[in-house]
Amino acid sequence: MRIAVTTPQGHVGHHLTSMLIRAGARPLLLARHPKNIPAGLAAHVDIVEADSRELDQVVAATAGVDAVYWVDPPPESADPLADYARATAAITAAVERNRIGRVVFQSSVGAEKRHGAGEIDGLAATEVALDRLDVDVTHLRCGYFFTNLLYDVESVKAGHLRTVQPIDSPMSWVAPRDIAEVAALTLLSPGWTGRRVQAVHGPEDLSWAQVASILTEELGHEVRVEQIPDERMRAQYLQLGMPPVVADAVLGMSTGLRDGFVPEQGRSVITTTPTQLRGWLRDEFVSAL
Repeated sequence: MRIAVTTPQGHVGHHLTSMLIRAGARPLLLARHPKNIPAGLAAHVDIVEADSRELDQVVAATAGVDAVYWVDPPPESADPLADYARATAAITAAVERNRIGRVVFQSSVGAEKRHGAGEIDGLAATEVALDRLDVDVTHLRCGYFFTNLLYDVESVKAGHLRTVQPIDSPMSWVAPRDIAEVAALTLLSPGWTGRRVQAVHGPEDLSWAQVASILTEELGHEVRVEQIPDERMRAQYLQLGMPPVVADAVLGMSTGLRDGFVPEQGRSVITTTPTQLRGWLRDEFVSAL
């Protein structure tokens, strides 16, 4: 099976690439900046330069591919949903023109809402577009990435995190490596066809208060968390230089999964993965402080 991997240097993609290599596959990496791919991988992968938002590049890069791990790249313009739409057009064109038979798509918890969840609406649109094609597709609806804490390193150092979520409301938190493992197994498994949705929920649901407590214990200094009003968080995003549309899209990912939202897939043996937040903090977060 010829497997293509997009965003191969992302939090999930770099783990997935190594896992496929260990499984005996030779993945094709679609990289926006091929020179940044580690030299040690060169003997075990094929690399093609392609921007996942550029339809013609993605179609050309995936000729002869049997399966693809697709990630909508992070938006870069002042219109995030337009960026997602471009990526969606690229993967659907590649599947149709190259007759790619299998897609594993990195989606998110909340995509089942279809509308009202900020940037996650872009992932929902990709799900809908792929579902319309004659292709075997699995949507991995992932929980909140542990690696999102890396964006808050300075706040963690200062001992003060802020969120618009209720601090005692639990939600799924997951290590990107666990997502990669599920993706690799799904890509390589012959035992499924049609449309599937599989949540990747991590080992346990955690509230922000619990996360702050774990950070406090693991880092040796107090980390507190405060729920702040939506307007204050939006103002902070604007102060960081985000255009208003981008600030609204980022904020919507939190506000849209609040106020009684319940994921379509409940926690089960299928959705639960092993990596604990404590272990991830020791292995990957402490070095960033």
